[in-house]
Amino acid sequence: MLGEMKLSSKGRFAPPPNLPEHAQAVSTALSGWADMHARTHWLLGDEQVVDGADFYVGQEEVGHIHLGGEAHIEVGRKLRKALIASSRAKPFRYSDEFVVFPIRSEGDIQSALGLFQLAYDRRRGAQESDLVVRASEPHALASSP
Repeated sequence: MLGEMKLSSKGRFAPPPNLPEHAQAVSTALSGWADMHARTHWLLGDEQVVDGADFYVGQEEVGHIHLGGEAHIEVGRKLRKALIASSRAKPFRYSDEFVVFPIRSEGDIQSALGLFQLAYDRRRGAQESDLVVRASEPHALASSP
C-alpha cells in the first residue's frame, strides 16, 4: 500500500500537463483554488515520464489526475468508506486513503470537483465527521471554492 506523498518528495517541479478535455476543465479549476499548488504528476519512480497533474495544499496531497482522465483523490479512510458506500467514487486498490473517479464526460466535471472539494477542505482543516455528512448529501458534491 502506498503512503501519503509529500510535495517535497515528488521530485522536480514542472507545470501540470494538458489533459483530455473534461479532465483539463477540472485541472484548470483546481489550479485556481486558494493555496492549491498544481504541478506535473510523474510516473512513479521516473521523473522523466509525465503521468498527469498533481494538486497539493502546502506539503499535503489533495489528489492527482492521470493523463487518461482518471482522478485519484486523497480523502482519508472514513470519508473514503462513505464515498464508496454512496457509489460516488470507487476504491483505489493501492491505498485505503484514496478514491478513484474517472473524468470522461462533461457530466463528470462537477462530480470530480465536488470530490476534490472534500479532499481540499480536509487538507485545510475541516473535520472529517463534517465531511462524511457532506458526502452523503446529494447536492454537496456540486460546488467549488
